Amino acid sequence: MRPIDALVHSLSEARVVTDPDVVASYARDRTFLEPGRPLAAVLAASREDVVTTLRWASEHRVPVVPRGAGTGLAGGSVAGDGAVILSLARMTAVRELSPADEIAVAEAGVITADLDRAAREHGLMYAPDPSSYEISTIGGNLATNAGGLRCVKYGVTRDSVLGLEVVLADGRVLNTGRRTMKGVTGYDLTGLFVGSEGTLGVITAATLRLRPAPDGPPATFAAEFGSLREAGAAVSAIMAAGCRPSLMELLDRATLEAIDDWRNIGLEPGTRAMLIGQSDAGDGQQAAVDRMGRICVEHGASFVAVAAGPEEAEELIGLRRLAYPAEERLGACLVEDVCVPRSALPDMITAIEAAGARHGVRVCTVAHAGDGNLHPVFIFGHGVAEPPAEVWAAADEVFTRALELGGTLTGEHGVGLLKRRWLAMESGPVAAEVQRGIKATLDPLGILNPGKAI
Repeated sequence: MRPIDALVHSLSEARVVTDPDVVASYARDRTFLEPGRPLAAVLAASREDVVTTLRWASEHRVPVVPRGAGTGLAGGSVAGDGAVILSLARMTAVRELSPADEIAVAEAGVITADLDRAAREHGLMYAPDPSSYEISTIGGNLATNAGGLRCVKYGVTRDSVLGLEVVLADGRVLNTGRRTMKGVTGYDLTGLFVGSEGTLGVITAATLRLRPAPDGPPATFAAEFGSLREAGAAVSAIMAAGCRPSLMELLDRATLEAIDDWRNIGLEPGTRAMLIGQSDAGDGQQAAVDRMGRICVEHGASFVAVAAGPEEAEELIGLRRLAYPAEERLGACLVEDVCVPRSALPDMITAIEAAGARHGVRVCTVAHAGDGNLHPVFIFGHGVAEPPAEVWAAADEVFTRALELGGTLTGEHGVGLLKRRWLAMESGPVAAEVQRGIKATLDPLGILNPGKAI
């Protein structure tokens, strides 16, 4: 009996897909990276399916590539030759939602926005809000420690995770963390697995912190600037002034043009950057938005508008969520997510513009600006298997400058395959040795998402 036949026998043909064309549909993420030829795809519907798969994989030393919805932008779920893809997209149960304790226990395949909607029925919310929240899964968000639009106030995914259910490489089930808001027993294993990109274990469920939802819709403003650097300076001033926005997003001219070409938003010729901000501070939110608008004017904004109601606010936020799909229409995308101290945001913006101009590369930049988290998107030709040399050169300059400014290579997308070439620049030899030691302890056979993250 072939090894894969034993897995089919254990799980059933409905769970194990071996048709090459169907398997190929599970083998890539949202990057341009071409996958290898995976052996099969397991469509797990329960923790037990995951346990069975990993026990089998350990016995036969078969690499396993976990995945959720495949919305990743770093190549973290791209499958290589001979691998088994382990899809958790069918694990969609919210096992518990406790308004009294302000927690939810959600399986890995739950769509992020669905959990938030379920929480809001009880006057609560799930705070993490990736731009892909309507299609990305909780498991994928956990694997990459995803951020999003609201993290300027509420933090990234890790800040909303209390505990995890993880299946280790040998099939053992590990429960980490707690149900309480505080707890320091033992090492922080929960924090270790969040952001580990499926290289240490497969997260099947999580105990997540919920927060009280704002009483009403947030107040929203948009400001237009004649330069991207002026917009970055306004963001730094807003944060330094203690305005506490719940959202602060920046779009450059190239991104706005991509959206305008697609949806005809009436982009003005002199607009080089747009800043979209919100406050959900209840009775004080309108005053907060007015103050942020004044700071924008003080830093060169040519126009500031406050949304008249929820519909106008949703139109503005919808504009931000259109950014990446609009950029994908222009060509293949190398999407990066450097993060710098907020005070360094204007300098980082200048460096991105300069790198694109120096190498003749089209770069569209959006940013979770209140966090200092920028997404320069390097555009190159559709159908090109590998970014051309000038794209890699521009990206190298951007990463180098981010580190010089005290920043990091990735704020929320993860390392995956795309950023491994720069990893040593940030981590250093001692950190690399420690991380390899952790990997060897939890995955001694090296079967979990090999070649990714470390």
